[in-house]
Amino acid sequence: MTSRDAIFPANRHALYEAHGYSAAIRSQDLLFVSGQVGSREDGSPEPEFARQVERAFDNLRATLKAAGCTFDDIVDVTTFHTDPENQFGTIMAVKNRIFSEAPYPNWTAIGVNWLAGFDFEIKVIARIPEGARAERERAA
Repeated sequence: MTSRDAIFPANRHALYEAHGYSAAIRSQDLLFVSGQVGSREDGSPEPEFARQVERAFDNLRATLKAAGCTFDDIVDVTTFHTDPENQFGTIMAVKNRIFSEAPYPNWTAIGVNWLAGFDFEIKVIARIPEGARAERERAA
């Protein structure tokens, strides 16, 4: 069995240790990012929904950066929403700012009734750029 190549952002938040999971796992040239939520550094939810969505994308950006990726490297997105109908406009405003040009990544949105105190979660799969892969392999 091969070992997992775990990726963590520079200022990882308390949720990783509290719940025992990695921010992302690198597998060859793919990065599988765990669901990112709008958490503060202590792991608590950002109370205001729009800011929670912004923080989720900020946390995602930090995790991608730790692997040498950007939003442009994302190929697949899954988002989870506790109230999709009422949250859609807020989420789309952030999404449209970050993914402003085609081709857009695949996107699946799922309505859920529980996200451990959060109202939005985003998980992605990204392709790790060649330069970032080579750098990571040299460091290993």
